[in-house]
Amino acid sequence: MSRLQMTVNDTPVDIEVPQSRYLSEVLREDLRLTGTKIGCAEAECGICTVLVNGTAVVSCVFPAFKAQGASVETIEGLPRDGKLHALQQAFLQHGAVQCGFCTPGLIMTAKGLLDRKDAAGEIVTEGDVRTALKDTYCRCTGYQSVINAILQASGQDVSPYLPETRSAGLAVGKAQPNPNALDKIMGSARFSDDYRFPGMLYARTKRAGVPHARIRSIDTSAARDLDGVHAVLTHEDVPGRNAHGVVSVDWPVLCARKVRYVGDAVAIVAAESQEIAAAALDLIHVDYEELPAVTDVILATAPDAPLVHEKRPDGNLLKHIKVKKGDIDSGFADADVVVDQTYRTPTTEHLFLEPECSIAVPAGFDPASFGGHCDALAVRGETARHGKTTIYVGSQIPYIDRDQAAATLGVESDAVRVVATLMGGGFGGKEDIAGQIHAALLAEATQRPVKMLYSRQESMLVHPKRHSTIIRIRTGATDDGKLTAVQATLYGDGGAYASLSEKVLTRATTHATGPYNVPNVKVDCFAVYTNNVPCGAFRGFGVTQSCFAVESNMDMLAEKLGLDPIEFRRINALDVGSETSTGQVLRESVGLKECIDKVERDVRGEDFRWSWNEGHRRFAWGMAVGYKNTGLGGGAPDKATAEVEAWEDPGKGLMAEVRISSAEMGQGLPAVLVACVAEELGIPTEHVSVLLGDTDYCPDGGPTTASRQTYLSGNAARLAAKDVSQQLATANTAARIKARHEYWAPKTMPLGKGGDMHVAFGFCAQAVLCEIDMRTGEVSVRKVVAAHDVGRAINPLTLEGQIEGGIVMCIGYTLTEHYIQEEGKPWTNVMARYKTPSITHAPRIVSHIVEHSTTDGPYGAKGVGELPSIPTSAAITNAICRATGVRVRSLPVDQDTLLRAIRSGASEVELAWGDRAPIPTILLGGQQ
Repeated sequence: MSRLQMTVNDTPVDIEVPQSRYLSEVLREDLRLTGTKIGCAEAECGICTVLVNGTAVVSCVFPAFKAQGASVETIEGLPRDGKLHALQQAFLQHGAVQCGFCTPGLIMTAKGLLDRKDAAGEIVTEGDVRTALKDTYCRCTGYQSVINAILQASGQDVSPYLPETRSAGLAVGKAQPNPNALDKIMGSARFSDDYRFPGMLYARTKRAGVPHARIRSIDTSAARDLDGVHAVLTHEDVPGRNAHGVVSVDWPVLCARKVRYVGDAVAIVAAESQEIAAAALDLIHVDYEELPAVTDVILATAPDAPLVHEKRPDGNLLKHIKVKKGDIDSGFADADVVVDQTYRTPTTEHLFLEPECSIAVPAGFDPASFGGHCDALAVRGETARHGKTTIYVGSQIPYIDRDQAAATLGVESDAVRVVATLMGGGFGGKEDIAGQIHAALLAEATQRPVKMLYSRQESMLVHPKRHSTIIRIRTGATDDGKLTAVQATLYGDGGAYASLSEKVLTRATTHATGPYNVPNVKVDCFAVYTNNVPCGAFRGFGVTQSCFAVESNMDMLAEKLGLDPIEFRRINALDVGSETSTGQVLRESVGLKECIDKVERDVRGEDFRWSWNEGHRRFAWGMAVGYKNTGLGGGAPDKATAEVEAWEDPGKGLMAEVRISSAEMGQGLPAVLVACVAEELGIPTEHVSVLLGDTDYCPDGGPTTASRQTYLSGNAARLAAKDVSQQLATANTAARIKARHEYWAPKTMPLGKGGDMHVAFGFCAQAVLCEIDMRTGEVSVRKVVAAHDVGRAINPLTLEGQIEGGIVMCIGYTLTEHYIQEEGKPWTNVMARYKTPSITHAPRIVSHIVEHSTTDGPYGAKGVGELPSIPTSAAITNAICRATGVRVRSLPVDQDTLLRAIRSGASEVELAWGDRAPIPTILLGGQQ
């Protein structure tokens, strides 16, 4: 231990800390300044940035003693005299805050830039902002709002970018910051890793390390004997169900006889510190009989392939999903032109910037027993007594987490409580169980609070990814541009466990004709088990993959027919009265043609050209459209329940609180709930508060997935508030009025049963301007013009954030991102190897909002969270083909492969960055 003296936010600090301490650890652990977040501990994400003597440093690798005698500034120190710093105010106004986990790092990096430029008497330019923030990442916003906010904070007149929308009501339709954004910009927002319970232990997991093996024996004796270790658990210590799964329960909590991928959990440890827990893992000896691993999705379907799950009657086939409409043979017989191509899309990583963290508190926990303060009035947090096993976690499905944890603990569901903390991004990756159950098992075994925090490497290893797919699609059309038939075969790599593969690949299948009128359809999709990392939910939910193939074929057809690609899409676009590939008749809210019209009017001008050259640089526009369902659909019961309580405050007037266990991961759900309640009660939005995600205090809003929360939870909150409003008309003014509403979405039908498969669809059109350097093969996205049919824009500010973030995420999917595995072992196992878009990749995005209302959505709204990320890939590759003559058939685009194709005059490329082999040949119908 050594003495560290410095000034932090103008306050002198004099403490004893270990010499090995990093500055972030001193700030978070010793000074409890948890506004500084840790996203990687690898100096890669930049979100831990603070200022040391005015210079921005990444505090996760900055030795604390380098700050000896220095002045340190963190996010908590920015407000002065009760007023927000200009950067904080601008981030709030521009909606540059979504999940908020990266926000402190972005703001502190920007402050270093503004202070430096101000001292030099220089004006801050957009180029300055992009350069300064190139190593500080955000996965949510798309960066456009961040750039604008920083320029405004520098003293320039930059208004928040808001697309034109329908006129606002009292609250609905108004652009307002998300209610929790203020805490996020001040550093006071609490994520699960920010909690510190008295007596808390730290947990780690022993992972398999091999992709496929039988377990001969597990020896934990040496680990149990290590000083500071409080518990070591294996499958023998699981009191209840030793498996979990959102759809199919096939994923072991702790493996007993076999491991099926490198991230499988074999044992868990709780100890006095992270270091001791890590040392204990090294003392656990597992004797394996290694088995042949199957890692190729096509080879996995062969009769002689190694079996991932031996007892399944269909071998490695998880599900064969089918769509059939009309007569496919006659459809192609009627076609004058046919395009038949095979495409490949990669496994990708969510890379939410908050690694998974769960804290479990045992039933009966009293903080006073471990020297803490006990507040008799506290109902949650470090000072509260806990009457039941309680899990603090950033989760997309709090009630399902509760039920799964209870099943493993061998208790009733109401004996477990989940408190959903703020979530630093999710994008589907926090639907499956991570450390929740492990932390709960250890907490009950030790009777101490237990924190299980994943490292970035562990996070990238363990949680389910986006499915890689191989898609063969055959599309036919007549000479006048009308589609006659679509036949497709898809293979999706589900990895070692089911997760949500069946549901994801069903969406890929049912959306495999695109948002078009197609009279004859035949689609076969094969969801397959392999020994790769499991795959599950990811923004776009399978539709992103199929859209790439559909829209690539559409551009090729338009070229063969000599038709304008925009007009070709307009000719075939779904409209009111159209029938989807599953036979659903669309009775309302189909704004696709208006989306196409808006994009075309924006892009086309008097001097419009699809492509042009400027020296060695070629520019081209690419077009694509897409659609995505709102709600679970497919016959799944879909409901959300909300509670609204109102009371009269003598100083302020009528106040209200809405309570619902729905997850907020940056998408702006609290803003939607507040708007719905304020609109119904006729009160200002600042009079409405929100309580989310506590299963003991909030009714179940259902999973945050399928772009369903605005539609489902928004409706539940609206109708509960409406009930309160009716009660208030006759109630005593001094009474507190409460109402609960259980909203059920309209009934849907399973695939193949006819009728409505979904309650609503969102539609979109995007045009992308790309620049290709013909000397290097480098592709840059310069501008995106996008139109989205959202039904009703409840909050245009948070809506625009979802659009921009979704587009930039899909730019990464197209150009840089690939979760590479070699024989079942991830190569992209650290953040430095996974190339996610930075602020330097962010194009200018021009948004248009189309509002074709739904009857059942709140005020006509439908989901939009996934929609913007769906057509971008095809729009980019269509632009690349138009500029270079090279059709990209495998993602992400590999710069070197593209350059070789340009130089050789090749018409296509099928090797993406990270690919080891060409796209395999697959037969339509799936017969290999």
